[in-house]
Amino acid sequence: MNIGIDMMGGDFAPQEAVNGIFLHLQANTSEVNIFCIGDEVIINSLFKEHNISSPYLHLVHASEVIGYHEHPTKAFKEKPNSSISIGFHLLATGKIDAFISAGNTGAMLVGAMFMIKTIEGVFRPTVSGILPKMNGGDGILVDAGLNSDCKPEQLNQFAVLGSLYAQYIYNVDNPKVGLVNIGEEEGKGNLISQATYPLLKENNHINFIGNIEGRDLFNDKADVMVSDGFTGNIILKMAESVYDIMVAKNLQDDVYFNRFHYENYGGSPVLGVNKPVIIGHGISSAKAFKNMIAIAIKMIDTDLCGKIKESFKPTA
Repeated sequence: MNIGIDMMGGDFAPQEAVNGIFLHLQANTSEVNIFCIGDEVIINSLFKEHNISSPYLHLVHASEVIGYHEHPTKAFKEKPNSSISIGFHLLATGKIDAFISAGNTGAMLVGAMFMIKTIEGVFRPTVSGILPKMNGGDGILVDAGLNSDCKPEQLNQFAVLGSLYAQYIYNVDNPKVGLVNIGEEEGKGNLISQATYPLLKENNHINFIGNIEGRDLFNDKADVMVSDGFTGNIILKMAESVYDIMVAKNLQDDVYFNRFHYENYGGSPVLGVNKPVIIGHGISSAKAFKNMIAIAIKMIDTDLCGKIKESFKPTA
């Protein structure tokens, strides 16, 4: 198993990526090769400084970095020696099985869609967010910000992608799917919601339970919550702010509210592309990098992308 990491992506790169790899090596004894993509002089120096060495670590030099404020498509084309571009080249050519970055999100999406490409039959990929449930489980929110404007057919597919993710990565059997809306009744919502409801209702690939409201997001009513990316991103950022409020108020709750910290979930996989691509927060910490590696391992182990391809195969 080979996993590539953009060591130069993130506000605290490459130090936190190095620290995250160290945490992974401490906790993981399986034979997972980590390809560290970035400035080999800087990365090698940090590995030596922190006494990190392993036969499973491999340095891949990248002389360029795509910054956060660069135009994604332009930078991807004009910086072929960037850590993101090289990472996608390795993934596209089969040298690595998954690629992780906390760098320029737009460039990661450009690479995912134009080098790895969307799975046949998928209209648009989606990214998921995690909402901690009060019962200890995790809810999957799709879309969490990739697609601000959506068509009903796309939301219908997000439900399938989110269900497969919940089933194979979070071990949820027959996940319950709810459509985020302003009321429970079938006729509620805007035109998009009203047009999406019957598609979800007729979709025999999912376990659709109807509309869910904002007050249902953290209970056990649904395992997969379907929304356009505009609404979904607002929900996700609001949920993440709960942890910040706790810290500001000096409150401690290891049982529930600490689970709202983004680093517990690592990053968000791009669901609907041919190979595992995982995008992390720009502020990703060592723990976040460690958990992104864990998600990548599980996506490879379960062949999630293969399961998605099978689900979207055209029927005879």
